[in-house]
Amino acid sequence: MSEIEVENGTCVNWQKRCLALETQLFRFRLQASKIRKLLADKMQELEQRLLEAEHRAEDAETQVGAMEEKIRLVSVKSMEPEGNLHQKYQELLETIRGKEEIISQLQVQVEKQKLLRVQDAKTVQEKAAKIKEWVTMKLGELETENRHLKNYNQHLLGQVRALQEALGDLSMVLPGELLWSFQGKSKNSVVSEISTYHESRRGAVEGRPSGDNASQAHSTLRATISFPSPGTQQDKDLTPKESRIYAVASSGMQLSEVSPENDASSCAASSTSLTSPGSFYRLIYKNFHVPVYTTLKGRATQISTMPFLDESSGSEDDCSSQASFQTSITCMESRKTSVPGSPRAIKRGVSISSLSSESDYAIPPDAYSLDSDYSEPEYKVQRTSIYSIDELGSLGESLEKSGYLLKMDSRVKTWKRRWFVLRHRQIMYYKSPSDVIRKPQGQVELNSHCHIVRREGAQTFQLISEKKTYYLTADSPNLLEEWIRVLQSLLKEQTIGSPALPQSGAKPTVRGWLTKVKHGHSKLVWCSLIGKTFYYYRSHEDKYPLGCLPVRGARIEEVDRSCDSDEDYEAAGGMRRLLSSHSTLVIHPPEHSPTYLLIGSKHEKDTWLYHLTVAAGSSSAKVGTAYEQLIGKLMDGEGDPGSPLWRHPMLCYSKDGLCASLTTLPSEALQTEALKLFKSCQLFINVPVEAASVDYHVSLAQTALQVCLVHPELQSELYCQLIKQTSCHPPQKHSLLQCWQLLALCAPLFLPQHHFLWYVKQQLQRHADPRSETGQYATYCQRAVKRTLKAGEREAKPSRMEVVSILLRNPYHHSLPFSIPVHFVNGTYQVVGFDGSSTVDEFLHRLNQETGMRKTSYSGFSLFTDDPSGKDLEHCLQGRVKICDAISKWEQSLRELHPGKSEGSNRIVKLIYKNRLYFRHQVKGETEQERLLLAFQVSNEITAGRFPVNKELALEMAALMAQVEYGDLEKPNLPGPGGTAPAKAQHLLQLVLDRFYPRRYRYGAPSEQLRHLADTLASKWTTLQGCSSSECIRTYLTVARKWSLFGAKLFAAQTTQLSTKGNTLVWIAVNEDGISILDHNTMQIQATHPYSLVMTFGGYQDDFMIVIRTVLDKSSGKGKIEKLIFQMALPKIAEVTFMMASYMNHCSTVSPSSTNTLYPQEVDEKQFLASASHSSKGPTLI
Repeated sequence: MSEIEVENGTCVNWQKRCLALETQLFRFRLQASKIRKLLADKMQELEQRLLEAEHRAEDAETQVGAMEEKIRLVSVKSMEPEGNLHQKYQELLETIRGKEEIISQLQVQVEKQKLLRVQDAKTVQEKAAKIKEWVTMKLGELETENRHLKNYNQHLLGQVRALQEALGDLSMVLPGELLWSFQGKSKNSVVSEISTYHESRRGAVEGRPSGDNASQAHSTLRATISFPSPGTQQDKDLTPKESRIYAVASSGMQLSEVSPENDASSCAASSTSLTSPGSFYRLIYKNFHVPVYTTLKGRATQISTMPFLDESSGSEDDCSSQASFQTSITCMESRKTSVPGSPRAIKRGVSISSLSSESDYAIPPDAYSLDSDYSEPEYKVQRTSIYSIDELGSLGESLEKSGYLLKMDSRVKTWKRRWFVLRHRQIMYYKSPSDVIRKPQGQVELNSHCHIVRREGAQTFQLISEKKTYYLTADSPNLLEEWIRVLQSLLKEQTIGSPALPQSGAKPTVRGWLTKVKHGHSKLVWCSLIGKTFYYYRSHEDKYPLGCLPVRGARIEEVDRSCDSDEDYEAAGGMRRLLSSHSTLVIHPPEHSPTYLLIGSKHEKDTWLYHLTVAAGSSSAKVGTAYEQLIGKLMDGEGDPGSPLWRHPMLCYSKDGLCASLTTLPSEALQTEALKLFKSCQLFINVPVEAASVDYHVSLAQTALQVCLVHPELQSELYCQLIKQTSCHPPQKHSLLQCWQLLALCAPLFLPQHHFLWYVKQQLQRHADPRSETGQYATYCQRAVKRTLKAGEREAKPSRMEVVSILLRNPYHHSLPFSIPVHFVNGTYQVVGFDGSSTVDEFLHRLNQETGMRKTSYSGFSLFTDDPSGKDLEHCLQGRVKICDAISKWEQSLRELHPGKSEGSNRIVKLIYKNRLYFRHQVKGETEQERLLLAFQVSNEITAGRFPVNKELALEMAALMAQVEYGDLEKPNLPGPGGTAPAKAQHLLQLVLDRFYPRRYRYGAPSEQLRHLADTLASKWTTLQGCSSSECIRTYLTVARKWSLFGAKLFAAQTTQLSTKGNTLVWIAVNEDGISILDHNTMQIQATHPYSLVMTFGGYQDDFMIVIRTVLDKSSGKGKIEKLIFQMALPKIAEVTFMMASYMNHCSTVSPSSTNTLYPQEVDEKQFLASASHSSKGPTLI
């Protein structure tokens, strides 16, 4: 008889389970036997090969012996006179000389022919690239337009078929109250309305003015189609309950009227949240800046990590070219009809310059291109495309180039097409090539204060001068790279990324102010040694170096005095007396002239000498401290396990304090800090850990590790101190164990540099032993070091949760030693494990696996944290952020909000998993869990007043959510017709109203009205008796998806208009189609701006900016550029900006009909992380 255990409503047949496990075990044994057989065959084969190799070796030895014998016989026979040999040798030399001369002549001729062929090939290649680019762009536009038209056509044809089928059976399926939308309309009229909608959408795709007509057709179609959306439409007939709810929903997607007091109170609350974000915002976001994006080739590209200011990219023509923020421009359609070089333009005799400059504003590069034969008049200024850096010394003053570039306007923040001329170390721009004889509209002096910034992979670059920043791009990537190369050669700067931080994420080994002397010229510069390269900057704030010097293989020496700089010092007088006492180091690379470094103190000199020697690859056994020299000797011996150096007293446990630091540090202050750090470690190690007083050890560990994060020079010092105290430690179990625990906290946080890391790995290998507790901690440290090398170092000190977990629970037994609950919007949670290097992406991958949800790239869900201040705020975590960093910064913010207080010390961060991005084409693959969470999230939006439903529909949807959450409503035994429900049922109904009914409809209502509301809810809830949770969720989402902006995220904002004194409170709705502006009171759509018309968006001073291009008149082809400014809180501005960028890049990456999508959040992660500057002085959650 099989045993069946019932737990939580689930039956488990243990007998069948046992049989299944036995079957699986038998299968594994068969596989193991097959593997053993394969191994035996492989070993036999290898032995056979070994025997054959030995036979071949013997044969080879025999052949070598035979050849040696033959050579010996030949040498005996060849005994010709030496004179004949010498004569033949001279003849051969003469023949070789003659052939070498012929070869050299042929080589010269070949080089000349190669140069000619290369020049011809470059010319042909440039012309072919331009033609290919233009053809590709046009084909892409036609394919995109064709794809959109096909998709809309298929979609509308499907709706027509559905309407035709439904109209025939309408009287049998739906009650009469749902026929309101089709009264007086025939099938042909419905089809004609759909055709009108199709024409309006096609006009929008082709660039024709759609405006109000398109939105009107869209609303007409929505009013006509009152059936469930394709994602949730069921094939079965609708039940009477669903028919009643859908009938209410057909006219319920709007807000009911409420009392003026309620509206005024809600507006006042929204206005207060906009203008006074609170102290937490200023605390968390004081080191964070909202970036600015522009639209290039259909993608959102970040052009600035800082909000725009009025003076950015300014010029003399900015004020004169426009009187307001709305300026008429020629539409894209008119540009197509008069492209330079077209027969129609040539017949009319229109000049190319007038066509190019017919407007102040330019169509983006992806929508406009010039024909290669008529693109630019080259006769005005010589255009230099081929150049070399070596010739810069003689040609730097005469380097010339000209061509069209797109420049970001300083006021409207849109692209202007200008003719740029680079000449005499100045770059000037004009409205057209024909204006070069006039005064330029702007010019930039290319001096030592200018530099170029270009983000990795960006299609724009910034030209930063002393006063202004110019944002520039070109018509094609080839032209962009060409301009950057010319300017880069002229300014002698690197433009991609930050040279001080290589792509590998390596941090500087040592840095500081030094006097660099080369060729008799001295200069005080900020120096930084990164990896194997020595960089020097104008100041410590510069991101772009003046130059760099490879150190690998160089000879590093200390000299008494730099001979190259004596003449300069004698001429400088007092400076000579100052610098004559300085220490001097020389860096002599194998292929470069020597560079001398004048260093002011002995500590700095020792530090630079040691680290430069290590970077050069020389032996470090004679430089650095005694501890570092011992490590160098161990490295020279390749870590021989039998070496007596491992037990040297300097490398082993010390009971007393340190007299000096173990590593070379550049200042006395850091050496003092190193000694204090050792005392803190001793306190942490020697005081036993107790659960009641664990906060003492938490404070010690966090303080010590924070010091190492603030001063990276101490990180290697801390590792050396801990490894020293774990080596040859006397048998004191708690102190040795706590030393390993502190080391386990360091490993996921940061790693030591250079050969210190090698030494740490060797020591961990020596101590790793799963049989002892300390050996288990050493094994865990090995795993943590590998993870940190792969995932990168952390930014914040460990949180209290992390420290307590390491101290009270052995992490060796858990691959994921930490865990935290993730809360869902329906009130449930899921505990998820992670380690010290887990990122949000890895965390979400495990969460989705455990909850049975799709990847975040399909579901659009993201991870959020609550606000430490307790306010109803949430903060989205980006994919590359580490979970431990987010928790630590949250705790740090909480402590700074409550300094010196114990309140809130027991609070931990609350992680919330909810939807961030919504894609209609992913609805078909939704799981039950996703639909459940999405329904609860929509319910929260309805309760908060961010979803338009009237009072009747709100009650219907509240009843559906009550059925999902609480099940069937128990029928109370009422005393009579005028009686009321029992107290328990009344309390439940009140709870449902509080959770699922809009607050704006309940605020200020009298008690009698609230009782009537509860009775109405009870009646509607009762009608749902017997409905399952999945059925209610399906009906709920079907009703919610009737809103045209379903899935959009709403943000409260105030419009900022310079022409009027008052500001209007509105909603900004962001979804996958574009951005919409809604009336704050009625939630009616005031304007909709598709992403195809968005040009620039992001931060503008302290506000949110969006620049759009609209088409007004189809006949004249005129349009306008409009800049909209909204006042919002800083976190909301950042959220709107990143959400728009995610949607735009997702739409440009994935075709509308495709279901395999990339994660849209990945597109802007790097830009997000680059825009947020992490500082040790202030916490930041993001």
